[in-house]
Amino acid sequence: MAPDDHQMDLFNSAAVTQPSEPVEPELIPTSARVPVPPGTYASMEKMSEHCNRCHRCGLGATRIKAVVGRGNPQAKILIVGEGPGQNEDETGLPFVGKAGQLLDKILESVGLSDADVFIGNIVKCRPPDNRTPTQEEMDACRPYLLEQIRMVDPGIILLTGASAVKGLVGDKRGITKIRGEWIEWEGRLCMPVFHPAYLLRNQSRDKGSPKWLMWQDMKSVRAKLDELRAESESAPQKI
Repeated sequence: MAPDDHQMDLFNSAAVTQPSEPVEPELIPTSARVPVPPGTYASMEKMSEHCNRCHRCGLGATRIKAVVGRGNPQAKILIVGEGPGQNEDETGLPFVGKAGQLLDKILESVGLSDADVFIGNIVKCRPPDNRTPTQEEMDACRPYLLEQIRMVDPGIILLTGASAVKGLVGDKRGITKIRGEWIEWEGRLCMPVFHPAYLLRNQSRDKGSPKWLMWQDMKSVRAKLDELRAESESAPQKI
């Protein structure tokens, strides 16, 4: 097996769930070749300690702060962005710039609050010049995201932009082709949507425009959330 193939194998579910040998947790931030078994972190704070000294890829050399997440760690919706920008790199919080402000307004428009969502990114460190994360960078950081998904245990994952879709579920289709389409992944429902930064560059609200399509997608997400909540409330209680 070629070295690159071996590295990629570390990120499939079988390799992560059943590592061939015990993993030393302190080695996790040092190399992308070290897998992150489920249950490694008891909290976002514990994972953040590793993220802020992580060098699993080259982004660790240029970051100011790792951007782990914000919101409710028991939320029903987990929102995945692409990567931190300058504001996020400086504050250590995701989606706090103009795109983040728009995201908050979008969520509010369908009656969602901070209590309903947890927000993170495919990569925890800012790519230089806000470029798109490379596949190598996404692969190196993906185990952290998988741990976040395990800890939050959301029913719905909102994937904002093509990098989020590609980085988590591996679908390489363009976001204009896949947005609004429910994808089942690991027993969860994923919805690809436009990244808020894209909407800032496309201000039209006309029917068929990106903003109009985003509105349709978010209404679908809200309806699905209500459906999942109703199913949960009607399910027999365990004794």
